Amino acid sequence: MQDWLAAIILGVVEGITEFLPVSSTGHLLIVEKFLHADSAFLQSELFNVGIQTGAVLAVILNFKLRVQGFVQNWKQPETFDYLTKLFGAFCVTAVGGLALKKAGMELPETVGPVAWATLIGGVLFLAVERWLRGKTGVEQITWSVALAIGAAQLLAAAFPGASRSGSTILIALILGLSRPRAIEFSFLLGVPTLIAAGGLSFVKHVKSEGLGSVDWLLFAIGFVTATITAFITVKWLLRFVQSHTFEAFGWYRIILGAALLLFFR
Repeated sequence: MQDWLAAIILGVVEGITEFLPVSSTGHLLIVEKFLHADSAFLQSELFNVGIQTGAVLAVILNFKLRVQGFVQNWKQPETFDYLTKLFGAFCVTAVGGLALKKAGMELPETVGPVAWATLIGGVLFLAVERWLRGKTGVEQITWSVALAIGAAQLLAAAFPGASRSGSTILIALILGLSRPRAIEFSFLLGVPTLIAAGGLSFVKHVKSEGLGSVDWLLFAIGFVTATITAFITVKWLLRFVQSHTFEAFGWYRIILGAALLLFFR
């Protein structure tokens, strides 16, 4: 397969799955097994984190008015409180993420762990949604909820397939947040988290292999494709949760996880 086409496919997969609760890392690992692209750069951590950064840009565009409000009204008590909780959640993720890196955590080379995390996450979504029936979620984000959501991002980092957005949304729902509020906080928390991860990965790559090792064309193709696809996906999901639960994603994860265990032992 042509490298540029593989970059587009990976960008589309990343854009669709980064903020849906279905695990972008898991889907990228699976798709990479079928692409057979010539460029090793497409399978590098830098490329994967780079297209994640493209997906982050889509969140900023979808929450443009919210982000503008943060900048213009950050001194107002309500805005300042929200921002400090975002920062606190990010700090939990950053400190825990560095600890996981020092412990030698790496992405699995086999599909098995991803499949199990995908399947178990699907079961949890169905269980949580059944438990939530008839209950009304709250809009107020407390410090305990914010820090728990930050910790949930570490769960996704430790178990690829768990899904960063899936883990954070699940924790938020369990702790009583409404679906729209859970999505908003999860997605906005993903902005500094994924940008920081992208920056660290870039610095690490350049230090070890130099700027000349970066295929800027493939990077740009994946980045732009992920941005466009993620923008459409996030806009759709924000509308979807206004009148739907996450049960459909639970069933999808169960079917996908079971299929992976069956066909990729």
